[in-house]
Amino acid sequence: MAEERQSNAFSFLLNNATGVGAVWVILMLIIPLPSVVLDFLMAINLSIAILLLLKVTSTSKPALFTAFPQIILLYTLFGLGINVSSTRLILTKGAAFDGRMVKAFSTFVVGSSKGNDGLVVGMVIFIILIVIQTIVITKGATRVSEVSARFALDSMGTKSMAVDMELQHGDITEEEARIKRAELRKESDFYSAMDGSSKFVSGNVTAGIFITVVNLVAGFIIGTALHSESFVDAIGTYSRLTIGDGLLSQIPSLLLSFSTGLLVTKIASEETLTEELKSQFSSDGATYIIAGVVMAVMGLLPGMPWYVLLPLGALSIWLGVRSQRLKTSRELAKKQADAAASGKTQTGQNPADVSPVVPLDPLLLEIGYALIPLVDNDKGAKLLERVTRIRREAALDLGLVVPSIRIVDNMALDPNEYAFKIRGIEAGRAKLKMGYYMAINMGDIREEVKGEATRDPTFGMPAIWIPEDKRAEVEAAGYAVVDPPTVIATHLTEIIRRNAAEILGRKEVKQILDKVAETDKVVVDEVLETAKFTYGQIEKVLQNLLREQVSIRNIVLILETLANHGPSAGSWILTEKAREALGKQICLQYADEERKLRVMNLSQDYANLLLSHQVIPADGSRPFAALDPVDGRKWISDVSEAFAAVQDRGLVPIILCPSEVRLLVKASTEREVPGIVVLSIGELMAAENSVSIEVLGEIKEKVEGVA
Repeated sequence: MAEERQSNAFSFLLNNATGVGAVWVILMLIIPLPSVVLDFLMAINLSIAILLLLKVTSTSKPALFTAFPQIILLYTLFGLGINVSSTRLILTKGAAFDGRMVKAFSTFVVGSSKGNDGLVVGMVIFIILIVIQTIVITKGATRVSEVSARFALDSMGTKSMAVDMELQHGDITEEEARIKRAELRKESDFYSAMDGSSKFVSGNVTAGIFITVVNLVAGFIIGTALHSESFVDAIGTYSRLTIGDGLLSQIPSLLLSFSTGLLVTKIASEETLTEELKSQFSSDGATYIIAGVVMAVMGLLPGMPWYVLLPLGALSIWLGVRSQRLKTSRELAKKQADAAASGKTQTGQNPADVSPVVPLDPLLLEIGYALIPLVDNDKGAKLLERVTRIRREAALDLGLVVPSIRIVDNMALDPNEYAFKIRGIEAGRAKLKMGYYMAINMGDIREEVKGEATRDPTFGMPAIWIPEDKRAEVEAAGYAVVDPPTVIATHLTEIIRRNAAEILGRKEVKQILDKVAETDKVVVDEVLETAKFTYGQIEKVLQNLLREQVSIRNIVLILETLANHGPSAGSWILTEKAREALGKQICLQYADEERKLRVMNLSQDYANLLLSHQVIPADGSRPFAALDPVDGRKWISDVSEAFAAVQDRGLVPIILCPSEVRLLVKASTEREVPGIVVLSIGELMAAENSVSIEVLGEIKEKVEGVA
């Protein structure tokens, strides 16, 4: 029990060390301390100042040392407490004062003899030290802190805006933006705190000087009036003790001021001060060679101390030559490494030369050499800006965080051609004409313009290539005019949209769940721990949704639906349940500006026919309707006729059917009649009053009532 109480007491003191230390310093101002304790505290005070200086020199970014402003306050209070305690002992004991730290520092400066020569020299040195501390270091550190704080606060808005722009362009993720904003706030708070704490440093110096003067004057009075000492003896005794005590208070303060100045003048980088000095002063040896030659010439002049200048000049020249050799060897090693990396190939002669796994880029854009200017930073890199925006838009539109798109040149392509690959498989290819614009005929042109005929690679609409000087004329004629980077960006956006299910993998699923867990850990735990879903099962459901262009941004609702039904329901049933949960979102996706859905109803006869021929594969693949050839042809013919009738009116063809056959309708029509949207009554009911319905007709053996 006794050991446990001791352990608890130690833990309490350790956890509250800062508060206990502050209270102890307050008590030091009131309670007299023995000389031994005072020596111990003075040694700690000096050690802390040295440790702070070493910590500052090893800090790469000022804002990383966030505790420094508070340390300054506590350290200042600690130093003043020691100063008051030492003053009390010096004035009360006089010549009998036995503080070894004070006497040792006094002896170093004044000397051990009782003569006044050393005393005068010591006093001069002490005064010079105070002047340096007050006028040079402390004043400079305070001014730098003020300027740094002002500029940090003034640039806060600009830096925050830059982070927002990076986020909007897709250069960084939401998490990275949050971290950057937190770093900006930390930097601003740090410099603001340093601006205030630097005033404590300058105030500490002023207080130390005042205490030293009071100590000296009061010592003269006490020595001569109370202790009946002669004026000379009083001056000798109290001057020596005052100098020693003053040094022990001013040297730590000087180190603290110097540490403050070093920290606030440090430019944020990944290197410490030592590493920066080493890299920057060893980058070019010519400087040392020139300086060495100048010193050697000066050493040869009459009256100059050649025995000092010539060795220094020789040393400087040697350092310069050595630095130049190191620089040359580094450059040669870098060239050899680059050559080895570029020339490294798999010969196939030895099995060890062949990598067992050649990783594929998730998304790869290959361009011909004529298109390289589109990604050249010196020429604007317009395509790179569009690509980052594509990733951002895909995340907002589909809820899918698109992996980084790697762009490489491919000499096998036509110079003006590009190809887009998803996990090594080509998903799209087209040709451009550099220096020209693509004018797309959207169907409502007022005047036909002549140009080199082509087709829009995204939707296959007729288009022409036109020179830049005809852009205004062609736009006036009703064409949609786009530049080559926009052509590629639009094409990639549509490819990503159509192939979102293939882009999503287990890695992306885990990233999504990890992100959700930051704000809604309960639902993630319920899906993974309680319901025992695997990443693969969640991946299939999300892929099924993306395959029909359903956004998965509302991932929490999807996960809640999965948890409610469990993995035993099967991925396709879970997909339909998730669609019903997202019914409002899906219906609004296809509604017009008036929130109206224009649909074709599926007849009950066709619904019964599809249900009666439903096949549910044992391997868990998608259910389908195994219609006989005659019924199958009639079914596709009727759907195609309805599709054409709705498309002729400029509307999106939407089939509304019972929930139990929605999947069968989609599976049986997506190949022969692509582009049809199939909604279930359950999804429509989930939308409640958010949308209204206009029935255009009914799909049955003969289409009727197309209004």
